[in-house]
Amino acid sequence: MDYLIYNVIFLFKRVAIGSFEHILPILFSVIFCILFIKYSRQKLSKKQQQKALHVFGWLVSFTVLAFHLYSIGMGNYNITTDLPLYLCSLIALLVPIFTHYRKFWMFEILTFWIIAGTTQGVLTPDIHEGFPTFDYFRYWVVHLGLLIIIFYAIFVFKMKPTFKSIFKSFFALQFYVIFMVIINFTLNANYFYLNEKPQSASVLDYFGEWPFYIIVVQIIIIPYFLLIYFPFYIIEKRRKRNYQLFSK
Repeated sequence: MDYLIYNVIFLFKRVAIGSFEHILPILFSVIFCILFIKYSRQKLSKKQQQKALHVFGWLVSFTVLAFHLYSIGMGNYNITTDLPLYLCSLIALLVPIFTHYRKFWMFEILTFWIIAGTTQGVLTPDIHEGFPTFDYFRYWVVHLGLLIIIFYAIFVFKMKPTFKSIFKSFFALQFYVIFMVIINFTLNANYFYLNEKPQSASVLDYFGEWPFYIIVVQIIIIPYFLLIYFPFYIIEKRRKRNYQLFSK
């Protein structure tokens, strides 16, 4: 009986610690995002707003770069599994280009890539080592940091995707998939999980085995992007309606 109670308590502690490690960075990022956006809108000039986002973009990018240099230095780096080619890591490396130039076509692509990609990563994190390892901090800085960048662009720079943005982002994603197919074939790797589902629990578990889960994802990606676009559509529709009412 004592042994059973001990195991129940041990299991409860593991679940509680795991939940804490999962929820804490999300709560911290939500608070930081709100304060970051509010401070930028109220206290910073346009030039300072642009610089603040660019510095933050470099912070996210440098975290990925530093982690990979650290892993190489530790001598356990494997190019078939560890290259920063998964979508979020690749975006994190390139995001300073967007934060510097703030081109609308970049925003169109990144909005759907980041919101769609990081949602899965935030809800079902695939972290090999927990708190307080470098991998743990790298994972959350990348996934939550990219979301903060997009929300900053939306609420500070007033950037909003259009209906056409859905298809631009979708077709850009196809080029990325083709690139990953070539990389996976060359290295015998599994980047973007095109050859095998992730070992941790994920939404892909509901889409069947390979290659069916890839086909299912391709089928649902446009509806998923439409779902992401829907709040922007509603807000824009209300804005136009209010404009028409007040302009009469």
